[in-house]
Amino acid sequence: MQDLKDWHSQHSEKVLKQFEADPEQGLSLQQVDRQQAEFGLNAITKHDGDGPIKRFVLQFHQPLVYILLSAVVVTLALQEWVDAIVIFAVVLLNAIIGFVQESKAINAINALSGSIKSTATVIRDGVKMTIPAQQLVPGDIVLLQAGDKVTADMRLIKVRDLQVDESALTGESVPVEKNLEVLAKEALLGDRQNMAFSSTLVVYGTGVGVVTETGDNTEIGKISELIATTPTLDTPLTKRIKQFSHVLLYAIVGLAAITLLIGYLHGQPLLESFMAAVALAVGAIPEGLPAAVTIMLAIGVSRMAKRKAVIRNLPAVETLGSTTIICSDKTGTLTKNEMTVERIYSGGKLYSVSGNGYDPEGVIGSSDAQPLVTEPKNEPALSATLRAGALCNDAQLMAPDQDNSQWRISGDPTEAALLVSAHKASMSPGSLNAKRIDCIPFQSEYQYMATLDEVDSVQMIHMKGSIESILPKCQFMLNDLGEEIGLDLDAIEQEAERLAAKGLRVLAFASKTSLDAQTSLSHEDVAQGLVFLGLQAMIDPPRPEAIEAVAACHRAGIRVKMITGDHALTATSIAKQLGIIQPQSAGKTVTGYQLGDLSEHEFSDIASNNDVFARVSPENKLQLVKSLQAEGHVVAMTGDGVNDAPALRRADIGVAMALNGTEVARDASDMMLTDDNFATVRAAVEEGRGVFDNLKKFIVWTLPTNGGEGLVILLAVLLGVSLPLLPVHILWVNMTTAILLGLMLAFEPREKGIMERPPYDPNAPIIDRILMWRILLVSSLLCITAFGLYELELMWGATEAQARTVAVAMFVVGEAFYLFNCRSLDRSVFSVGLFSNRWIWIGIALMMALQLLFTYQPLMNDWFQSAPISLEAWLRVIACGWFISLIVGVEKHLRSKSKDAQATSDPNTNRVSESV
Repeated sequence: MQDLKDWHSQHSEKVLKQFEADPEQGLSLQQVDRQQAEFGLNAITKHDGDGPIKRFVLQFHQPLVYILLSAVVVTLALQEWVDAIVIFAVVLLNAIIGFVQESKAINAINALSGSIKSTATVIRDGVKMTIPAQQLVPGDIVLLQAGDKVTADMRLIKVRDLQVDESALTGESVPVEKNLEVLAKEALLGDRQNMAFSSTLVVYGTGVGVVTETGDNTEIGKISELIATTPTLDTPLTKRIKQFSHVLLYAIVGLAAITLLIGYLHGQPLLESFMAAVALAVGAIPEGLPAAVTIMLAIGVSRMAKRKAVIRNLPAVETLGSTTIICSDKTGTLTKNEMTVERIYSGGKLYSVSGNGYDPEGVIGSSDAQPLVTEPKNEPALSATLRAGALCNDAQLMAPDQDNSQWRISGDPTEAALLVSAHKASMSPGSLNAKRIDCIPFQSEYQYMATLDEVDSVQMIHMKGSIESILPKCQFMLNDLGEEIGLDLDAIEQEAERLAAKGLRVLAFASKTSLDAQTSLSHEDVAQGLVFLGLQAMIDPPRPEAIEAVAACHRAGIRVKMITGDHALTATSIAKQLGIIQPQSAGKTVTGYQLGDLSEHEFSDIASNNDVFARVSPENKLQLVKSLQAEGHVVAMTGDGVNDAPALRRADIGVAMALNGTEVARDASDMMLTDDNFATVRAAVEEGRGVFDNLKKFIVWTLPTNGGEGLVILLAVLLGVSLPLLPVHILWVNMTTAILLGLMLAFEPREKGIMERPPYDPNAPIIDRILMWRILLVSSLLCITAFGLYELELMWGATEAQARTVAVAMFVVGEAFYLFNCRSLDRSVFSVGLFSNRWIWIGIALMMALQLLFTYQPLMNDWFQSAPISLEAWLRVIACGWFISLIVGVEKHLRSKSKDAQATSDPNTNRVSESV
């Protein structure tokens, strides 16, 4: 039985004994069958949840949908078949969209299952064989070599220069050097160097491991369970729509009941009173709202795609506008995930290296004055350091070609960074007239690599490695003239410490001229007598555009937090360069160790008051997101690895990397960045705020139509007169104006200063008191003008059909005039530009053409019980429309003056929150 856990804290012999596994013979076939019966296949369980039929039916379980389905029943009762079909089509479309988006979330789990469908090389019954990874069982002896994907969790029992890329699982940007040492039980996932984990990739060396966990019990399996059990949250928009729908539902039912009661008290026939109540209900239902919201969000998706942000979940568009905190992974998002040499210390001088990533564009210059470019050929010590880095190297640098537009590498990222720095000095390996004779590969126990090279017909030994491994072997060092002088250990060690304190990874370089012709190289050859050449210090640098993006987020009142699996020192350095950690900030870098045993209150306090979290596990990331959400924040989470997937799914909006992100991360996300760049998140937030602005404008524009129609019906019932609007007229106005007029607001340009104001309060209602007053004002004006014109037409001898046609025209024209007022909710239309949105004019032209058909086309007259009206009637309608627009414009002007006066008396009123 398997009773041991914490395999990293056990001796490898004890682990082998636990599984009764022989490292030379492996498991017997009988043992394999027994283990397979107990533990099953090495596969991650799929969590499908509810079946597709139930998930589809649940899409109809929301108040607004109930209202719309009621409208379908009403229109069917009125035998308005076309309208019933249109409204139901809207409901069905929304249900399909919701079903598709929910199904995509399930794919995140299935992607995990697919991630281990590969092969493994094992020893069974003393025979080396390749088997499907699904057939691995605990106790199997697995052989690993460069290029292999690790297919189960295993305790290593043999390693030779083994390095594993664990970035997808832990976020660690540099390959992890593996060893066999027994570790403390408390060691975090990223520090378990004696383990190899499923889904990681062997990039260098060889190793042998005994399988300890398979399937759901692996670390990646635990992440699968986290994703499956992590619920997705309603977006701020869906929460607000639900609240609005509940209020609307109660209001409609209440008003319909009042209408029915008033009609009954007036002695009207029950059927007539019922039809009046139906008309009021139809008028109050915003039939076009769901379709308009969906289309406006889709237009936002299109705009974001042009800015390299691909939306997978429509409501996520609006969520961006309400985001208060962005939790970002470091590697590949805030940084380029390309190791880059930034500093070189050689000959007693410190040099800076410009450029980022693997593109060899850049220069080497004075560390304190970048414009003073150094010619390496005139700096002997610098040239020698760069040459050693280029020759003591097994990586390859590949130029862009027709298939790839970027520079690429093959091999270890650290060695690739050394090649790039040499290229910047025009010292590529091919230009050095050098030939390798022999090599001592990098080994963990020695911490160095050495090569025997023939350079310009002279045999030389070149070395690179850690400070601790290189300096004891050195007797001399080069000065700035290239002369050998005595080794100044203190100066070198102090410089190395200064570079390391900045989060840079420091490598030392040395060389030795071989006096005798050699054909091989041994550790004894490099044990002493070397000449210290210099240091090269590198880091995965921040993206330049990410620095400005972080600053822009801070100006917008959005706090940026770095959550990474990388080391604390590196994370702190990058955070300072990005501006995430401010000089005056009291916050610090918190590690996963420190998060381990905190109470809920302590965890919440640390999550709120600190902005950099390092060496964190997937559980830590998920817990941080939950804690911030519990404080009322709208949290966006960016990530690219398997380890990020649970937090991506839990966040209000999960943002995955499309270029280098894992399939699991992409499927768990709401949005993908096609350039893997944090600056794109900032652009998406800007677009999201614009989309929310336009949605709000649409709602403020459309509700007065419903309010005005409801008031007209209620007023007619109170006065005991015939209805100025029939249900079919109301449906005509609601559907046509929503599509041809209201939707044009989706194309409204973003207002100036949109990224200089605080995020929207996620708990605030869509409509505040000021906008509610405006909606009531316009509703009243539409009711008064439509009802008044209807009565005037009857008074002047018009038929009831003509009078009703005038009332319909009043609503259409009134909404067209009011549309200009809604282009900005607090500024004059002239300040935003009368013609800056040409779609407004196109929509009005189409709506007026359709309204003319409604009025004068005989077939339309038959369908909608309308009738031709006079030119004088049109002039009265237009005058009333202009009057409504004038009143709203005056109201906005007065409120703007009041707001300016308040801002003058209290200059802090409009400041962006300084919590950042």
